[in-house]
Amino acid sequence: MNWKKVKKAAVLVTLLVIWMVLIGFVEKRSQDKTFQKVEIDLEAVSGVYFVEEKEIATLISQSFPELKAGLLASQIPLAQVEKRLMGHPFIKKAEASVGQKGILKVEIEQHEPIARIARPMAADGYITTDGLIIPTSSSYTSRVLILEGDYAEQLMNQGSLEGMPELMPLIEYITGDEFWKAQITELEIRKRNDIRLHQQVGKQVIEFGDGFDIESKFDRIEVLYQEILPRKGWNAYDRISVKFKNQIVCE
Repeated sequence: MNWKKVKKAAVLVTLLVIWMVLIGFVEKRSQDKTFQKVEIDLEAVSGVYFVEEKEIATLISQSFPELKAGLLASQIPLAQVEKRLMGHPFIKKAEASVGQKGILKVEIEQHEPIARIARPMAADGYITTDGLIIPTSSSYTSRVLILEGDYAEQLMNQGSLEGMPELMPLIEYITGDEFWKAQITELEIRKRNDIRLHQQVGKQVIEFGDGFDIESKFDRIEVLYQEILPRKGWNAYDRISVKFKNQIVCE
């Protein structure tokens, strides 16, 4: 008999038994742990919180009154908690988990507004970076590009940008450029093919036309700023249009 092999096998069996005991112990501890409290990890959007931790905690406690000290961790409805939180208009993502100490940890990611639809006779709404239209927040007002006009209100009523998918690339183009973000304060959308740009500097409203051919149109507006208006004066024209291909109309 090879005693070395027997000894080695005995050691391996012993280690396996110890490992199985530890696994059983950990599982037993996991099953025995109970709910203690809720811990909320809320990620800010550009340093801003559109939904507050207190609001989330209240939502959880009201929706799940069974979450009290002593409740077994295995009975905490994690999937239902996530689903309930995802129903909040400003919550983009919610993940719930239970730690070793029985703490229900909820990680929240907010939607990020990129533009605001302003309506004189009804509540405003935000357009998010994902192209969703959501209500405004009572906690904070974000300084973003303003959209007004009959067609903008129509999009708000529809609850999405499906009726004008070309609008999102236009918004992203403006907000993604430091100069245009500062200079263009508002998009007036009268019809799908009738967008007008309101400027920070200059009294003229620029007729942009539809939401296509974006880069070419802004190249022409840049020529206007760099070559025409410095010579003629910023308020020399009442009407400026770049809606026609390869043209700048100044009247």
